[in-house]
Amino acid sequence: MNKAKILILGGLREDALADLKEKCDVTVGPVGHRMEDDREWVIDHIGDYEGLIVAKMPIDHTILDHAKNLKIISTYGVGFDRIDLDYAKEKGIVVTNCPVSVARPTAELALAMILACARRLHFYDHTMREGVFLNMNEYDNQGYTIEGKTLGILGMGKIGQMVAKFGQMLGMKVIYHNRSQVSAEIEKDLGAEYVDLPTLLKESDYLTLHAPATDETKQVIDAAALKQMKETACLINVARGSLVEQTALVQALKSGEIAGAGLDVFEDETEPDERLTALDNVIMTPHVGAATHKARFDLTKEAAKNISSYLVDGKILNQVK
Repeated sequence: MNKAKILILGGLREDALADLKEKCDVTVGPVGHRMEDDREWVIDHIGDYEGLIVAKMPIDHTILDHAKNLKIISTYGVGFDRIDLDYAKEKGIVVTNCPVSVARPTAELALAMILACARRLHFYDHTMREGVFLNMNEYDNQGYTIEGKTLGILGMGKIGQMVAKFGQMLGMKVIYHNRSQVSAEIEKDLGAEYVDLPTLLKESDYLTLHAPATDETKQVIDAAALKQMKETACLINVARGSLVEQTALVQALKSGEIAGAGLDVFEDETEPDERLTALDNVIMTPHVGAATHKARFDLTKEAAKNISSYLVDGKILNQVK
């Protein structure tokens, strides 16, 4: 019996692929610096494969039209906005993601961002590097205590729920808005209260984003939304750059409409926005939500399991609806 042929596009952990390689015929495709060159290679070769694991490359109409034998795609992460989901479904291709492995590390990063903003770590770090030892008796140099503050969560999936647990542990009031209200049992466990979006914006001291990138969530945090937030509030985005209107955010940070931001994702992740890098009240990281050694190992195992479970065992795991 011939093994199913699998193509991997992205920097997966080789040491986590043993099970998949035992069950399937695995090819690791190019992972170059020029996406357009890699794309041409994929277009030329994708027709040979039944399974695909993909990290960053967009999987669009053209690639899917050349994928004559493709049966399943697994993202290398929780996001699936780079895949033309509707067209894949039209062609009968199952699309899956990896929601379990990313939850804890991404939630940890959100917590780190909240603490960094509250305690103004970016501001303190760069003043120290400039040789300035600030006078902490001056009110304007002091940070904020998060105990008793309101943590607002937009998107109450696995990551949002983990962040809620952290907030609860630190003595924060937790409110959330989601596409649909979670169960009363989960709300009780997390000490979380469901509110509408305007209330979330107005009451949050720290608003953290965990919604997927969809047409409905595109620029959900725009100029109008930012104006509804407290002047002392901080915005945390470890989800997708498309959730925030970046120009509006820059203006809000410069004008003092909000106090600060912690950003792991951006409109354009290949070019850091100089308007943001110039600001003292924003801390930035290069999309590192799941970039820990353990998370990358677990992600590879989860993506591989999505593929082998379907092609070898006939069971679908983590299907994107």
